[in-house]
Amino acid sequence: MSKPNKARFRLSAVKASYAEAVGGELVEVETDDGKTYTFPHPLFTDDQRNKELEAAEGDSGKARVLLGDQWDAYMKSGGDANGLMLVYMAVRAESQDTMGKHRPPRR
Repeated sequence: MSKPNKARFRLSAVKASYAEAVGGELVEVETDDGKTYTFPHPLFTDDQRNKELEAAEGDSGKARVLLGDQWDAYMKSGGDANGLMLVYMAVRAESQDTMGKHRPPRR
C-alpha cells in the first residue's frame, strides 16, 4: 500500500511530458537549401552518444557525432560544424529554461 501524498511518477509519462515541453525527442536543423537534418535532443541523447560527444575534439568532431550518417549530406547542403554546434548550445540553454518551469505529471 502506498503512503498518502507520496510522489510517484510513471517513467513513460514523465519522458513524454518533457518531450512535449521541449518540442520532441529530435532537433531539426534546416540548411539554406531547404534540407532538414536531425539529431537527438540533449535531454534524450543516449549514454553512448554522450560519451562520444565528450570524447570528440572540436566542433567538427562533435557535429559528426551528433549527425552520424547525415554528416556528409549536411556538409554538401552547405552546413558547417560551428553552425550545428551553435544550434546544439541554443537547444541546451532553451531546455534548461523549460526544465526549470515544467512539472511532469504524477501518476
